[in-house]
Parts: sequence; C-alpha cells; structure tokens
Amino acid sequence: MKFGSVPIDQAEGAVLAHAMTAGERRLRKAHRLGRDDIAALKAAGITEVVAAVLASDDLGEDAAAATIAAAMSHRNIQAKPAATGRVNLHAETAGIFTVDAGMIDAINAVDPAITIATLAQHAPVETGQMVATVKIIPFAVGSALVDQVAKICASGEIFAVNAYRPVTVGVIQTVLPGIKPSVLDKTLRVTEARLARSGGRVAAERRTPHESAAVAQAAAALARDNDMVVIFGASAMSDFADVVPAAIEAAGGTLIRAGMPVDPGNLLVLGTLDGKRIIGAPGCARSPRENGFDWVLDRLIAGLDVTAGDIAGMGVGGLLMEIPTRPQPREPAPARVEPKVDIVLLAAGRSSRMGGPNKLMALFDGKPLVRRAAERAVASKAAHTIVVTGHQRERVHAALSGLDMIFADNPDFAEGLSSSLRAGIARVAADAAGAMIVLGDMPGVSPADLDRLIAAFRKAGGSSVVRASHQGKRGNPVLLPRALFAAIAHLEGDTGARHLVESGGLDVIDVEIGEGAFVDVDTREALEGAGGVLQD
Repeated sequence: MKFGSVPIDQAEGAVLAHAMTAGERRLRKAHRLGRDDIAALKAAGITEVVAAVLASDDLGEDAAAATIAAAMSHRNIQAKPAATGRVNLHAETAGIFTVDAGMIDAINAVDPAITIATLAQHAPVETGQMVATVKIIPFAVGSALVDQVAKICASGEIFAVNAYRPVTVGVIQTVLPGIKPSVLDKTLRVTEARLARSGGRVAAERRTPHESAAVAQAAAALARDNDMVVIFGASAMSDFADVVPAAIEAAGGTLIRAGMPVDPGNLLVLGTLDGKRIIGAPGCARSPRENGFDWVLDRLIAGLDVTAGDIAGMGVGGLLMEIPTRPQPREPAPARVEPKVDIVLLAAGRSSRMGGPNKLMALFDGKPLVRRAAERAVASKAAHTIVVTGHQRERVHAALSGLDMIFADNPDFAEGLSSSLRAGIARVAADAAGAMIVLGDMPGVSPADLDRLIAAFRKAGGSSVVRASHQGKRGNPVLLPRALFAAIAHLEGDTGARHLVESGGLDVIDVEIGEGAFVDVDTREALEGAGGVLQD
C-alpha cells in the first residue's frame, strides 16, 4: 500500500484519507473512489487527493480484520461484523474470561498494522460485554501479514468465556459468644446474592461452635450433598493450624492454600474434600464489595481450577479498594461523586429544508422553539448547558436572554453539523464525564427525558454511550462519554458522531423516552404538524 498525494487521473480505486466535497457529492474518509467520484472531483477543480493506493496483494482494513477474526478459535464469544477496520468480539454468556497471552503477544508482534486487545485474564464478564477487539491501523494491510496472523490463530484456542454453572453451596458459620444472629443472617443473605449473579444458590446452612471437630463434621456432611462448601469463621484465621484449615484436614480433606496476596482477602483458606472444593471465607466476604474471595469463588463456579500457584500469583493487582466494614481502614474512603454531564444544545443551523424561515424562531405555545429547548435543558440535572450558535446568531441570543447558559459561537456553521459539534464539545467543562447532544428542533423532548438519559449514563459509570430511543429504534438526544471527545474534534463536514458511536467499541445503552425521540421539525409540514407557527 502506498499512502500520500495521488494525481486525480490515477486515483480511481484509491481509498480517501480525508473526507472531501465535490460539488454536491460528499465523500467520506475511507471511501474507495470510483469512476463517478473521479469525474465529480475533476469537475470541482481538484487535481490530486490524499489517499491510500492498494497493491494487488493488499487486503482492505475490514476484510483483513474479518479474516483474522474468522481464523480465531474461541468459546462462548461472538464476532461482530467488521467496520472501520475493526471487529469487536462479545461474550455470549456470563462467566470468566480466559486468554492465551502468548498468542495475543505473538499476533501483536507480527506488524504494528495489526492489533488485538482483550480484557484482563480471569476478568468476570456479563452477557453481551465486549471482551476483545481486532483493529487494523492503516486502510489496508498485506495479505501475507494477515496469513501469518491467521496461522497463529489456528494454533489453538485464543480466548474463551467460561460460563458460570448453577452450583449448590453448603454454608457453615461458626459461633462464639457475642456473635449476633443478625450478623450471621446478613452473611447468609450476602452469600446468596453473591451466588445468584452466577446462577448458584445456598442449598444448606449449618451453624456450629468455633471448633475444628464440629466444623469438620459439618463440612463432611455438606460436601456429600453439594458442589462446594464455604466456611465463615467467627474468628479470623490467625495460624495455618487454626480452626478452619485444621477442620478441612480433620474431615479427611487436603489443604491447598491458607492465605492469599489479595487485600481485602488475605485470610482465605482453600481446600478439597471428596472431590469438592472447600473455601474458608475471609472476614471481608461478609461484605458484598469485591475481595479476594470473589476471585476464587467466581473461577470455581466457572469450572476453572484454582491451585496454590494460582493464588500465589494474584498479588499483582491484588490491592483492592477498601470496604466500609473493615476495621481501621488504611485510607479514608473518598466520597462518591456522580459523573457530571454537560448539555450541548445545537442551534447554529440554517434551516435549509424549511425554505427560508428560521425554524428555531417558530413559536410553540407562544415561545420560540430554541428557548423552549434551552429552558428544558437548563431544567434538567445537567451541570451546564452550552448553546452553539451560528446562523442568525444575534437573534438566537436575544431569544435566550436571561437563561443561565454558556454560548459557543460557531463561525463555520455553514460547513455542517461537525463544526457545531466541535464548537460545543470544546466548551464542555474539564470535569464533565460526558456531553449530551441535544438538537434545538425537537419540541417533544422534556427535562424528564434528559434526566433519564443522565441517570442511565451515571448508573453505567459514566463511560458508555446513551441514546434516546422509541420502540427499539434509536433517536435523539445522544449522550457521549469523554472518551469520544478527541475523535469529535477531528470530525469534518455535515456529519455527526454516529459512526464514532458505532465503531468506537464503547457500550451503547438505549433508553426509551417515547415519540419525542423522533419528533424533529425539519420541514414546514413537520413543524406545523407538531404545533409550531413560523415567524418569517
């Protein structure tokens, strides 16, 4: 593949490096130029383009990514169709992700043009979650390199989602004077909830004195009828010959490991009895917060073996967050801060389909449409409202007089939607986790609708794309996480962020808000049908 300036007479079949306009023809980045495109570019006076010229043995970015993904051997994982040189792979079930790191490293060492990224080894995943992505960096790559990677992929299973199994668990809780029954009851509820997320359940519980003989007898009985036994000691293990490890051996079992380099979770005990796994739970397992107990429990439920060596290797990454129940926490827990969202209200357009009048000045219930939209944005739970102006800037400013908002003027509004997105995103606060793009011509979107999108964004941790929808079809507004801001800064022409959303590899959450997600007023008929009255 050759990349650079190409004379227009030699550009047929080349792949555009940048979006271009030729008269009324809009050519997107990565578009393969055809004969009609060349004619339009020549008619527009363009003599050369920056493009990639593919050699006879090159594979286009999508074909290369799809070929590599098809060569992979994996379990419980689905590869999505290739787009913009990327194939995303998603979990078909909930479970624990495992990956052959050697194969991944070997693929990434072939050539920088071919990359693959995955979740961490033994990461827990939910159904539908993305676990890996194949990305081709340039517009094309030599077929020999693709064949080399495909050969590596054929050498064995590259990754898998090990599905959770619906196991039955017997629980033992030891008792000492002063232990409240309410503490034991709560521990049981937390354990049941912890198992429910993977389809397991507590099938039986025994409460015994905190003595090795009593615990051994209960463990032997529960191991006969259940897939696994979990022991909660009334007192934390203080020695490798303490009650819980001693009870496992007294019952005829084998002690695999006592103690782990994960904190919280240091005092975990792992053993085996009659082919069943016995876990001596650390005290932090009485809390629902993630701890070392989860790391071992989830792997066992997913059918993965856990050895003494596996536990010994958990130290890197094993320093976990504090849990509120821990006595004398090493660091004070920071206050939880909800992700902030700014609204970017687009009000710079020329209303070209309206045939002259500015639709944003149309009256709805006696109020200009743009003010109606701005008031609803200000009334939402967004931190700030940024209004992008351009066409009839002064008139829009006057219509919004008195509202608490930030104005972002877009002198390049005639270039199209991308220029307004760039102008608005540039004014989003530095501490905002996302920006909701709200169109100024959608009279049916209420403050409650905006708040539903913000709530979904916050619930997902502030890193997902959130779209308004109706009856399963996507609409507007759209809330974009900060991870997409850099790409938005490079958008060109009359295009929005849809292709960034679809190819960016981020989780996308659709939120039903009703018909308002589709009601815009681009034409005179649509505006009047929605109850608007044009003013000019």
